[in-house]
Amino acid sequence: MNAKEKLVEFMKEKAYKPMLKEELSAIFSISKKEQSDFYKVIDEMEKEGLVIKTNQSRYGIPEKMNLVVGRLQGHENGFGFVIPENKDLKDIFIPAAFLDGALHGDKVVAKVTSNRGNNKSDEGEIIRILERVNDRIVGTFEESKSFGFVIPDDSRINMDIFVPKAHKNGAKTDQKVVVEITKWPEKRRNPEGKVIEVLGYKDDVGTDILAIIKQFRLPEEFPTNVVNEVKNIPETISQGEISRRVDLRDKTVFTIDGADAKDLDDAISIEKLENGNYKLGVHIADVTHYVEENTPLDKEALKRGTSVYLVDRVIPMLPKKLSNGVCSLHPNVPRLTLSCFMEIDNKGTVVSHKIVESIIESKERLIYTDISDILENDDAELKDRYKDIYHELKISEELCKILTAKREARGSIDFDFPEAKIILDENGKPIEVKKYERRIANRMIEEFMLVCNETVAEYMYWAEMPFVYRVHEEPNEDKINEFNKFIHNFGYHIKGVQKIHPKELQALIKKVEGTKEETVINTLMLRSLQKAKYTPECLGHFGLAVKYYCHFTSPIRRYPDLQIHRIIKHFVNDEMTPSKIKKLSVTVFRASEQSSIRERLADEAERETDDLKKAEYMSERINEEYEGVISGITHFGMFVELDNTIEGLVRISSLIDDYYRYDQENYCFIGERTKKTYRIGDVVKIRVIKANIAKKEIDFELIEE
Repeated sequence: MNAKEKLVEFMKEKAYKPMLKEELSAIFSISKKEQSDFYKVIDEMEKEGLVIKTNQSRYGIPEKMNLVVGRLQGHENGFGFVIPENKDLKDIFIPAAFLDGALHGDKVVAKVTSNRGNNKSDEGEIIRILERVNDRIVGTFEESKSFGFVIPDDSRINMDIFVPKAHKNGAKTDQKVVVEITKWPEKRRNPEGKVIEVLGYKDDVGTDILAIIKQFRLPEEFPTNVVNEVKNIPETISQGEISRRVDLRDKTVFTIDGADAKDLDDAISIEKLENGNYKLGVHIADVTHYVEENTPLDKEALKRGTSVYLVDRVIPMLPKKLSNGVCSLHPNVPRLTLSCFMEIDNKGTVVSHKIVESIIESKERLIYTDISDILENDDAELKDRYKDIYHELKISEELCKILTAKREARGSIDFDFPEAKIILDENGKPIEVKKYERRIANRMIEEFMLVCNETVAEYMYWAEMPFVYRVHEEPNEDKINEFNKFIHNFGYHIKGVQKIHPKELQALIKKVEGTKEETVINTLMLRSLQKAKYTPECLGHFGLAVKYYCHFTSPIRRYPDLQIHRIIKHFVNDEMTPSKIKKLSVTVFRASEQSSIRERLADEAERETDDLKKAEYMSERINEEYEGVISGITHFGMFVELDNTIEGLVRISSLIDDYYRYDQENYCFIGERTKKTYRIGDVVKIRVIKANIAKKEIDFELIEE
């Protein structure tokens, strides 16, 4: 137990009363020589929010002082919620008057002032700001005679930033800018800042996406030392490297990806053995051969954590020479890989496996839609074009069905949410929004990657090596209880809420399939579950209903995969020494933390660009009529989702045929006079009445049948 943990444990004791630094020093028998280091530890703990310093300079832990440490989640209407770091505590509602100058995302200490009961959050006030996160803010500049101000793009930051005349940096009204905060807000005073970058007029081509890139601080360029390092990476593979690997260049190996994919991480090979089993080879780009540990390139990859797929561009984790070049498994060129061969029986059990360093030469670069057309529609022309590989495709389909059946039997939850595919013209304008198809070829590759990830994770778990696992912890009992209450309105029920099995949720997904409430029940179920993350501990994957899981199959675009490739290569080559294992224990912790943070950020940035382009698409379709499904209900209105995945809000104030009462428990609106009811899952007709591109919001109105 380190010093911080010892102090926290001591302060948790029942008899503990807040003490001075000097008193703590005496209790822990700290010598005069060690005293300044001990006090530094206490100062650090205060900054981290592990301990709180009272007005009398005494220290205690937040929980015993009716205080909560967490992150502020702002709301455009001025109030906020503190999301506690201690996951056992409930969120705290903070009225606008009690934010004390804190902004969305800041790490704060909140004091609970009243219990609102009735399943509502407790109410509180912010008493201290531990960490500021918004030193730079992206927004729209508005010019005034002697000053300017910036309206933040992130509506959760609900204060404009005052910009003195001397700090406008040439910015003009309606330009998107980056402003650096020079004075933080106080109780009744807005923040002050200076413009450090002008991005362009808000309606100029590309400015919208650029503003999101700046808002999320996504790296646009690679640092010079990384660029120089990459220049020296050879395009060809040395004979020495080839001779130390398993040579698979004569084998029928192929990739299947989307038509526009350029970073091809994974290839497969497949055959049916004489005993009736399948031999599946999953061949993954050996990125670690080119990205050596602790080099500038490796440090930059860890900093980025993941490639970010925005609607009009990719911000890669690795420079293009690697991601789209020497690492990408293009056809008819030799490529270095890490191959996992699995023998799988007709029940989907992996009876044996082997992981080897290899070299492949992909025979085909196949596309999902083509392969799905062959397997689903028996497309004669495509069948002829791929006749050399048709046998392997049929075996792949066979194995895919076996693996899917096995996963279903153990209770794996398969959310089939429609993803949006947004098509832009050359000026970045959205011309089509449609559902992304998930057909047989997509599902084949999905199943093969899942079984490979599982096999690798289990192998490394029993090898007792430091590792990065992909985990999805069991759901919170309260959230599952709430969800159970909600589905009761539709006549459904789940058993074993205290220790729920994924099978229960999987059975519910099957029951609601094809019903009008399907989307909403699946959405709320997903919200009731924990978020998947990376961790060095093998905590299982609830959603997939497996004990062992990791991400092994995408090292070009995800850092955890790259990190575990290194570990596997050290292990299979008998290079694991006690000192290397000790060092790796620290490395996997850092890689897990950073990768989880960057994944969440990338998801948010991707969602923002999608929402932006959906609003822009609908702004050209004002007064057009569509059919949709009520996908969400709140006290101010109902959300309606169209077939193309676009969602808009019908404000309750726009319903003029009656006065509608919001029934929170049953997630519906009921007309006082007519008793007409609108509930989640109802099919309705709507008209598009407004699209606010800046706020990424779309408004609908109902059309009476």
